[in-house]
Amino acid sequence: MKEAVAKFRDLIVANQGEVVYEEDWGLKKLAYPIQKKTTGFYHLLGFKADPDFIAKLELQYRRDERVIRYLTFAMDKHAIAYAEKKHGPAREAVSVKEEKPAPKPKKPVVDDDIDIEEED
Repeated sequence: MKEAVAKFRDLIVANQGEVVYEEDWGLKKLAYPIQKKTTGFYHLLGFKADPDFIAKLELQYRRDERVIRYLTFAMDKHAIAYAEKKHGPAREAVSVKEEKPAPKPKKPVVDDDIDIEEED
């Protein structure tokens, strides 16, 4: 599953495309059996690419036996605005939080000057 997604992501990037967002929906039950299968892995890729590239991408979808259904569509300006609001800005524009180093553990206080009185 991950290899197939990586293959198509790399294909988009190799053809001057840009992956804007990506979601792994995981294993879902299909509405009806397809090729005697009742479940499938769903993955959503939002990308920007040249319109001529879509035919090449769909050809690769059809050739890959791991893909049983796909849907490719062009988004209008309202859908793009909604997707940006839902998914946030593109991956490159997201600021990475800097991780602070863990605080050093404090050394235990050892007090050698403790006098213990013993009773007889």
